[in-house]
Order: sequence, then structure tokens, then C-alpha cells
Amino acid sequence: MDDEEEEVTDLKLQLFHNTIREHIIFLLLIILLYFSSYVVVSRFRRSDRDDLYSNDEDEVLVYRISFWLCTFTLAVAEGAAMLLPVSIASNEVLLLYPNSYYVKWLNSSLIQGLWNHVFLFSNLSLFIFLPFVYLFSESTGFVGHKKGILGRVYETFTVFMLMAIIVLVLTAVLSAVFGIEKFQFFWFLNLGSVHLPFLYSCVSFLGVMLMLICTPIGFIRLFGVVNNVLVRPMLLRDVKEEISAFQMEEVSVKRKLANIELHNVSIMDGTNPTSTHRKNGLGRSYLQQPWLPDTLTQLYQRKPLLDAVSDQQVFLNDRLRELQSERKELDKLRKSNTILRTFVYLMAMLLLLFCTGVTILLVLQNTVELLIGIKALPLSTRQFTLGISSLSKLGLFGASLEVCLIFYLGATSVVGFYSMPFMRNVRPKRRQTSLPQLMLNCGFMLVLSSALPLLSCIIGITNFDLLGDFGAIEWLGNFQIVLFYNLVFGTTTALCLANKFTATVRRELRARLVENYLLFTNYMSFIN
Repeated sequence: MDDEEEEVTDLKLQLFHNTIREHIIFLLLIILLYFSSYVVVSRFRRSDRDDLYSNDEDEVLVYRISFWLCTFTLAVAEGAAMLLPVSIASNEVLLLYPNSYYVKWLNSSLIQGLWNHVFLFSNLSLFIFLPFVYLFSESTGFVGHKKGILGRVYETFTVFMLMAIIVLVLTAVLSAVFGIEKFQFFWFLNLGSVHLPFLYSCVSFLGVMLMLICTPIGFIRLFGVVNNVLVRPMLLRDVKEEISAFQMEEVSVKRKLANIELHNVSIMDGTNPTSTHRKNGLGRSYLQQPWLPDTLTQLYQRKPLLDAVSDQQVFLNDRLRELQSERKELDKLRKSNTILRTFVYLMAMLLLLFCTGVTILLVLQNTVELLIGIKALPLSTRQFTLGISSLSKLGLFGASLEVCLIFYLGATSVVGFYSMPFMRNVRPKRRQTSLPQLMLNCGFMLVLSSALPLLSCIIGITNFDLLGDFGAIEWLGNFQIVLFYNLVFGTTTALCLANKFTATVRRELRARLVENYLLFTNYMSFIN
């Protein structure tokens, strides 16, 4: 009996230590993600008087609370984006070092708890924190109530509860329409088990559909981003000669602008300053010298410019800015390292092309396997155990490639999302993003990040099962939706790539065909 009691005590003690260790790891991860999110949000937020009222303590408190919750939402988005890569890497580490003392803390319970925490905080951030923050920042308090922070809290809580009731009633109606649950009188008793997961599945479905649109666009846009960031190689170019040509043209444009300015300056007595100074042996450049006396400069006044002169001046100013920008790019190209200029740019482009090609091939393979019946649907409710077998047929290399492709999909979806025309006014800018824009962008990032694990499993990037409530999303078990998604994703990505790399050739062919057609019509008209 004593031995059995000691064994039970040891098991309880071990379970207690494992739980404490997991919570400590979760806390450290949250702190790390929050710190990185704080750096990102601080880089974009606007800290002038439009957002931070230093004279009102209530406004300062509201702004700080809103800023903290926006930062926490972005931290949850980062955690959601890293769920699959961390899980895949953990499985491979346990396969490489199964008996190592230093990785005993890395187990299935830890990864399962990580997925559950991310799912919980995603729901809280998306349905509670962000709506509350927006209503709290826009609230002023009830009419007739005492001004202060409590009045704003009461108003925010009241409006938030009314909105929550409306949303939950609509969710219950939709769940009854789609046959998930029969509508009952005490429907609110199943709020946490049925309606909130259904609401999150609807949001995740919208996120996956949004990624279906923006990810193929991001594949193409990312080539342009790399092209703008990295210095392109100099192939058959004489940069020094081009810089010299730009400098001479810049001097010519500046001289023309100076002539226009000089012709629109007159002496108060009506004489021409150019002719007057030429009589004294002074040229036009004399008027532009910094040592010109202030008493003489005060004698000049500007005449109203004529329309033609004004248009010419605007054109010359625009051309001057273009020349200066191009000359700076050429200086950057001339000063860059030859190895960096030649090999890094080429390797970056080849890497992007390789990742995009592998993604298309994996989508094609996944589509064929779904049609044949080899590949199972991404819906999964079974318990997964780490360290049993590798998730890829290529072993460690295949798992590393899956992690890289998942991050690549996340980057392309974000780039494509902010490249859309309707996102130009919402796109964050450094030190110029207001608090409502920060809330909206954090919400978008959370939706895209939460949909990234679903997208990776739907198109067959990885065979890792979705854990926790992510794998219990109902529409993942619909064969028609998953197959249609694969077909549309692969087709649009291939068409976007073909359009990107054949656009120049097609434009040249079109121009040649039009030219030949015009020549043929002119020849026929001449014959007739």
C-alpha cells in the first residue's frame, strides 16, 4: 500500500511540475511576443496631440489601455502565425534527440496547450478586446453623467453588450440555418461550446477566402519588393557615364529654372535687372550669389507668372526631382559591393521563384491526391503525439522546407493584402498611423495569421494535423470546399506568374502586330 501511495504521489508531483513548467514557458513566450509587437506598433503609431492628449489624464489612460490591447492582439497574431512552424520543428527535434535531457520539456502536452491558448486568445482579441478598445476610445460618457473615466467605461460596456447580443443572436440563427444545431429556447446555454466556435469558424473562413485573393497577388508583388530593396546587377551598363549624363541634364534644368525665375523678377522702378547689371558689367549669375546685399534684394518683387511659363516651371521642377532621384539610385548602385550586387540579387530572385514553384507543385499534388482519395481532409480531432515519425518523406530537409514555405505564404499574404487598392488608406505608415488605424490593422493581421495554419493544411504544404479547436472547424471536412480552394489557388497563382514573366514579351508582340497591321492597311489603301 505504501509503495502504491508513493507512486501516486510521485505521479501527482510530476504532473504538478509539468503544469508549472508549461505555464512558465507560456508566460515567457507571451512576454517575448508582446515585446516584439510593442516594437512594431511603436514604430508605426502616431504620438502627436491627435492621439495622445497630454493635458487630459483620462485621455492618456484611454490611449494607453487601447495601445496595450492593440499590442497584445498583434502578439497573438504572431503566435498564431508561428503555430505550425514551431510544431513541425518540435517534432523534428524530438526525432533527432529522443533521449536528450535538455528537450524533455518539449512534449505533446506543451504543443497542445500552445494551440489551445492561441485559439482562446484569438477569440478574446477578435471578439472582445478590439471591439471594446474601439468603443472605449470613441466613448464620451452618457449625457448627464459625471465626466470621467467611469462614465466612459459604463457607456462602452453598455454599447458592447448590445452589440454582443445582436451578434450572438445572428450567430444562433446562422447555426440553425446551416444545420449545426436546432434552434432552441435556451440556445444561450451552448454559447461556449457551439456558437462561439461557429462564429470563429465563420471568421476563419473569411480569412482563408481573403488569403485566396491576396496570396497570389503577393507572389507577384514580392518580386517587385525585392527588386526595389536589393541593388540590381550592372549588366552591360556604364554607371559613371549615366551619372555624368544625369548631372549635366540636372545642371541644364537648374539653369532653365533660374532663367524663368530671373525673368519674373523686376526692380520696383520697372527696369530689367539683367540689362541693368549687364551695363555695369555684371551677369545674371550675380543676382544669384549669396553675398548679394539685403537692401538690393528687397528692391525686387515677383510678377505673376503667365500660364505657359507656370506650366513650364512645374514641368521642369518635376523633371529635376526625377533626375535627382535617378542620380541617387545610380550612386547607390555605384557604391554597392560587386558580390552583393551580382549574387545576392540573383539568389533572392531564384529563391522566390523556387518557393513559388514548389508551392504550385504541392498544390497540384494535393489536388490530385484529393481526387484519387489518398489525401485525407484537414479536419482532425484525434490526439497527436510528437516524436513518433517525421511529417515529411524527405525527413529533416522536407520539414525545414515546409517551415520555410509556411513563412513564405504568410509574407506573401501580407504583402498582397496591403497591395490591394482598397487598402491604400488603411496601410500603416511609419510614425503616421492613428489609433483607429492601428486597431484595424491589428485585427486584419490576426485574421490572416489565424487563417495561415488552415491555408497550409488545405493546400497540402504540410501533413501536420491541426490541433485543438483549429482541427474541429466544421467546414474543413467539406470535400467540395477544400477541392475548389486547391483548384482556384493553384490556377490563380500559375496565371499570375505567367502574367508577370510574359508581360514584356506580350507587350512587344502586341506592338509589333499593331505596327504590321498599320503597314498592311496603308499598303492596301495605297494599292487601291
